[in-house]
Amino acid sequence: QVQLVESGGGLVQPGGSLRLSCAASGIIFRDNTMGWYRQPPGKQRELVAVITSGGTTNYADSVKGRFTISRDNAKNTVYLQMNSLKPEDTADYYCHARRRVTGYWGQGTQVTVSS
Repeated sequence: QVQLVESGGGLVQPGGSLRLSCAASGIIFRDNTMGWYRQPPGKQRELVAVITSGGTTNYADSVKGRFTISRDNAKNTVYLQMNSLKPEDTADYYCHARRRVTGYWGQGTQVTVSS
């Protein structure tokens, strides 16, 4: 059974930082491209960042220079370090694992950026 369990969300003030974690089980983690997506209130889900099995990263323009995705294959975990947070970063954040045509989603963690 595949499980992707996100953690680390919460309420933070503008300019603050959070680190999201996603612990994976039931997959060969090192072979998967891992990604973070987010869904702001009333909007569609959008890509935030991805990291391939080889460590190549890609980011949405809106988060470049502020967010960093990383992975620890020994811990089957992917991280999203979020700095300089803005109110527009408020969303439910979802972890995604993909290998070839098969993909899995986590249940999401809420991030609220507000003073």
